[in-house]
Amino acid sequence: KESDGGSSSGSESSKDSSRCSTPVLDADRHERLREKMRRRQDAGDKWFSLEFFPPRTANAAVNLISRFDRMGAGGPLFIDVTWHPAGDPGSDKETSSMIIANTAVNYCGLETILHMTCCNQTKDDITGHLQKAKRLGLKNIMALRGDPIGEEWEEEVDGFNYAVDLVKHIRNEFDDYFDICVAGYPKGHPEAESYEADLRHLKEKVLAGADFIITQLFFRSETFLKFMKDCQAIGITCPIIPGIFPIQGYHSLRQLVKLSKLEVPQEIKDVIEPIKDNDAAIRNYGVELAVSMCRELLDSGMVHGLHFYTLNREVATTDVLKRLGIWKEDPRRPLPWAVSAHPKRRVEDVRPIFWASRPKSYIYRTQEWDDFPNGRWGNSSSPAFGELKDYYLFYLKSKSPREELLKMWGEELTGEESVFEVFTCYITGEPNKNGHKVTCMPWNDDPLATETNLLKEQLEKVNRRGILTINSQPNINGKPSTDPIVGWGPSGGYVFQKAYLEFFTSSEIVMALLKVLKKYELRVNYHIVNVKGQNITNAPDLQPNAVTWGIFPGREIIQPTVVDPVSFLSWKDEAFALWIEQWAKLYEEESPSRMIIQYIHDNYYLVNLVDNDFPLENCLWQVVDDTFELLNSPTQE
Repeated sequence: KESDGGSSSGSESSKDSSRCSTPVLDADRHERLREKMRRRQDAGDKWFSLEFFPPRTANAAVNLISRFDRMGAGGPLFIDVTWHPAGDPGSDKETSSMIIANTAVNYCGLETILHMTCCNQTKDDITGHLQKAKRLGLKNIMALRGDPIGEEWEEEVDGFNYAVDLVKHIRNEFDDYFDICVAGYPKGHPEAESYEADLRHLKEKVLAGADFIITQLFFRSETFLKFMKDCQAIGITCPIIPGIFPIQGYHSLRQLVKLSKLEVPQEIKDVIEPIKDNDAAIRNYGVELAVSMCRELLDSGMVHGLHFYTLNREVATTDVLKRLGIWKEDPRRPLPWAVSAHPKRRVEDVRPIFWASRPKSYIYRTQEWDDFPNGRWGNSSSPAFGELKDYYLFYLKSKSPREELLKMWGEELTGEESVFEVFTCYITGEPNKNGHKVTCMPWNDDPLATETNLLKEQLEKVNRRGILTINSQPNINGKPSTDPIVGWGPSGGYVFQKAYLEFFTSSEIVMALLKVLKKYELRVNYHIVNVKGQNITNAPDLQPNAVTWGIFPGREIIQPTVVDPVSFLSWKDEAFALWIEQWAKLYEEESPSRMIIQYIHDNYYLVNLVDNDFPLENCLWQVVDDTFELLNSPTQE
């Protein structure tokens, strides 16, 4: 698109150039939760949401975040995170409600509701928590009175005693910033004077500013449908979402029933009592029961969304959703990378490719950015990434414990070839010589992406020879955006990619590679750098190179992935540090294994290659073959 002469002022900076007017692909990112809900309801869509509670330990937090990623793949409209007054819920601890919700929004890209209760809190405490939630990018609050700490509710001095007061406070202090959810009780709140009185209280909460209602669990669909009709009869018109609890075990059911003061119907007790020690049987029964109840609700035409109390487990809930046909695991993405749900990042539509397999660290390192980012890549002289020293943070750590990593990456290494072997096993999926599969690497904590399978054979070959790949993509010339492997963005578009290869390798191989690259000077862009920052490149000064782009009806070209010289040097620090932080530190200080990793860290180079001729066959494998041929030729000095 022409940009010169098109602007109204000659002083327009590159940041404000026409590049910035690219419309964001996913309108969903702009919508408030209540709008998304209404839109889905009006379209007759069926959707679901998931509830989680904060974990007790840092390790459990790591597991919960990977569960967010897995369950997020099914397409929940939102998740919510409960608030436990005893667990320091507003603090910066990794097990606090606030930090778990913050991680879900920012690092897992999930629309998230943070519960907040009146329990043990003054008005000022609550305001402080809400300000912090807003700062962290949280946009939705579930306003609850909360369970009393003792047997009876005690008056909160300088605080609130009813959820309605909390709703009013949020609206008074924060106007319309937050979408507010409140709780409904299909059988009436256990402490209410009557069912009718409880409905009137619910209406007060809605009139005070609540946008939608999620209900307490129940055991029969008719209980909810009657409640919904009764709500409508007294003029409650906002969405009401049924809370579904798939029974997963005898003890968890008893515990939940005790907390919620509900009565389990006799027909359920009769089935469960004889099988109470058989967890699998109870779970199967719980799934059957939940599926039939949910079907009745959805078939009623009154219910569009279902809210699941997961108890932080995934099997039963996922099973129910798949059987209902509302688990929508779509390999296609709105953009080629995981999108954050922070409102500040809603205009973000381009990233350097280097963090493709470490999106959470990219988000962490750019959290202080105040403008995103289309303008940043016009001239990339100052992307100003934050440092990454906090490898121990629960959302940046490996999901696998130390013992597992040692089994995968070698209890003991005997030389550089042992390291080549680990990389090769990761690519092939074959077990290592001790019979363990390598399912993750320091640079990628997940199994390989499906598109990497298109390159598997070639990647295996080069890793065996000491080209240790950490990132790659095939060349794509105009595949439909609906393609299940490489597609992204709205349907009706076409996607393109340049072949890309990024790897660590020895200085000896680099010397030969540089000679070979002279033959490919115009076709292949390269960046080659060592840990000290010695940098060899043929890239034009500070100019990024788009390596992924898409063309969609009625929009400008989107270029969501670039190879950028300045970002590469920032990524280099992280990529080299991972050798030490995640791999070398598994071994004793002076051990041979640690020395081998340290040697690679100190002496190898990090290389990235881009083949700019995407319509032709990828030439990067030929570049590597030529390099080894040169290395092995008798004339090589």
